[in-house]
Amino acid sequence: MIEARHLRVLRAVAATGSFSAAGRELGCTQPAVSQQMKALEASVGTPLLIRSGREMRLTQAGEALVRHAAGILSGLTAAEEEVAAIAGLRAGRVRLVSFPSGSSTLVPTALAALRAAHPGTRVSLEEAEPPKSVELLREGDCDIALAFRYERATGTGDAEPAGEGEWDDLVVRPLLTDRLVALVPERHRLARTGPSGSVAIGDLAAEPWIAGCPRCRGQLVQVCESAGFTPRIDFATDDYPAVVGLVGAGLGVAVLPQLAIESVRPRGARAVTLEPAVRREIVALTLPDLAQVPAVSATLEQLGRAAARLG
Repeated sequence: MIEARHLRVLRAVAATGSFSAAGRELGCTQPAVSQQMKALEASVGTPLLIRSGREMRLTQAGEALVRHAAGILSGLTAAEEEVAAIAGLRAGRVRLVSFPSGSSTLVPTALAALRAAHPGTRVSLEEAEPPKSVELLREGDCDIALAFRYERATGTGDAEPAGEGEWDDLVVRPLLTDRLVALVPERHRLARTGPSGSVAIGDLAAEPWIAGCPRCRGQLVQVCESAGFTPRIDFATDDYPAVVGLVGAGLGVAVLPQLAIESVRPRGARAVTLEPAVRREIVALTLPDLAQVPAVSATLEQLGRAAARLG
């Protein structure tokens, strides 16, 4: 194993022609230079210097190593500078995966603040719903995953956390709790409820439904069944604007997270409060080692601040 400090000593010896002169240049003693040269020769397994009286010259192996030493040491210096830049947030990269309503609400505010504070940090964004986003994180294909999990409906008006233990191997940064709201056509009988009122999900039992992503669809069925009915799902789409458009056209009703409503202008549709409350927990996830990376830590911090503004 060739050590960088030994290469620096070899270059100094080659440049000055003696151990004592090399020591003066490097700020160390002549015996220390001699010991390091012996260690280097032991590492490479061949003599690097020929000593004749007060004269000293390089062997062929020594000449070859000195020739390569400049490139090795300059490359190491460049690497040290790049790592220092990343550690100091003057550079760095973060790969972020988010679900769509997070991408349109939390992410823009967080990344704008991150760029203003640390313009050298670059963030890439890819969209995926959980559990796919969490799989990408565990497989090393992203650094931060925005994810959510729903409370489990109990049928008693209460709820309890769902998916306990599913993220035990990850660092979990709670961001906000997102309440689900019912979305009905603006001419619907329940649209007159107004922002101060609420509807029970059972009041929508006879309606045709527009469902969202697979995880949201499963949650919808669970909540409806806990209220004593199975929803008749006429349409299903992962696209929140499409859900709003279908409801606005009078083709059915839907239940959407409040965060999704924040990112879509619900033309022709009216959001009404749903009782009992159904909520989902929104979090930012990363791996324990990644949480120590300055750029990742800074991104998590800005996501937290963006969530606080929405909350």
